Amino acid sequence: MNAGLLHHLGRNWWVFVLYGVIAVLFGLFAIARPLAAAFALAWACGVMALAETLITVFALFDRRVTVSKGWLVLYALVSLAFGVLAVSNPVAVAGALLMLLAAWLVVGGVYRIVFAIRVRKEIEGEWLIALSGVLAIVLGVLFVLSPVAGLLVTALWIGVAALFYGVLQIAAGIRLHRLAGSV
Repeated sequence: MNAGLLHHLGRNWWVFVLYGVIAVLFGLFAIARPLAAAFALAWACGVMALAETLITVFALFDRRVTVSKGWLVLYALVSLAFGVLAVSNPVAVAGALLMLLAAWLVVGGVYRIVFAIRVRKEIEGEWLIALSGVLAIVLGVLFVLSPVAGLLVTALWIGVAALFYGVLQIAAGIRLHRLAGSV
């Protein structure tokens, strides 16, 4: 590896560790209080959408931006609407996002079953693809039938993923620190 790049990354090892610690803390929070974490994520998405609104409005007045002004205005308005809704009512946004996830699971499940049927003569183990489709459909239907439970499960998944991500970031930061010290 390039010694200059390794030295530069090693100097900033603490950024990896900081991101890792934040992810671990969020992961623990999401596991301990999944509903609160889901609503916090919806609220954070709203704040990001409001920031996008401001950036898009600034882009409207930048001559270097080549995107159509009409598209920029449309994007700014949609971002503003979503941002205001998510910040003012994160519960509704979390519920709507969960319903989109449920619909995606059902459609994806149907697709996997159809795909498994179509490729059954060309591959072995197609039943596993079909089974994953059935499980996706079941999960999507369960999310629709019990949105609160679905929200809990989704937040727990996100929490566990954040926990793993955080641990990996911390490990990467420590490794970078050690490698940079050896250069």
